[in-house]
Amino acid sequence: MMSDTLLALFSLLVTVVFYFLTKSAYRRKKVFWRAPVVAAPLAIIAVVLGLKIPLDDYFLYTHFLVLLLGPATIAFALPIYQQRAIIRRYPLTLSVGVISGLILGLLSSWLLTRLFDLPAEMAGSMLTRSVSTPFAMQAVTAFGGIPDLTAVLVMMTGIIGMVICEPVFRAAGIRTALARGAALGAASHGAGTAKARELGREEGVIASLTMIFTGIAMVLGAPLFAMLLAAL
Repeated sequence: MMSDTLLALFSLLVTVVFYFLTKSAYRRKKVFWRAPVVAAPLAIIAVVLGLKIPLDDYFLYTHFLVLLLGPATIAFALPIYQQRAIIRRYPLTLSVGVISGLILGLLSSWLLTRLFDLPAEMAGSMLTRSVSTPFAMQAVTAFGGIPDLTAVLVMMTGIIGMVICEPVFRAAGIRTALARGAALGAASHGAGTAKARELGREEGVIASLTMIFTGIAMVLGAPLFAMLLAAL
């Protein structure tokens, strides 16, 4: 049995190594199941279960990685500054993407919680699943949700959007870079933005900006949204 120190180091090493391995594999062949957001968690789960590492211990030893979401959130200011010309060029596209993505994400999540009669904490955790993890985990407390559960739901939403986006775009006749980028950034946040960058440079830029502004709007508006949804 490993000591606590060795177990902590091993848990951290496994997490970081699998992330970089899957990232490298995805660069070589871009199929969704090789994406770090899909392959890395599955590999880590297999190791944790295979070695019978208590989940509480694994989370304890790696949870400090979540603290990096704070600097990551602040770092979102950089692409806003770098792409300020795009913001000035396409204010309407970005505004429509942010507003529609925010409203549809909230309402679709709220309808799912009502349809399946989910417990209050799980229902609250779902409501911010359509924005990027740093913003979702900040905003979810206004809805009475659990940040760690929200992080999982955000990841699942992003993966689904990344997988189905191209068939949906073809079926709906969405061909312009602006529309595809705004849709991926608003609906599938980080994973969607990564997919948008694969589709084209302009798609990636628009997706990134839409993701950031949607997340900011969610954090700022979460208390009001919580009151409105509670009244429905």
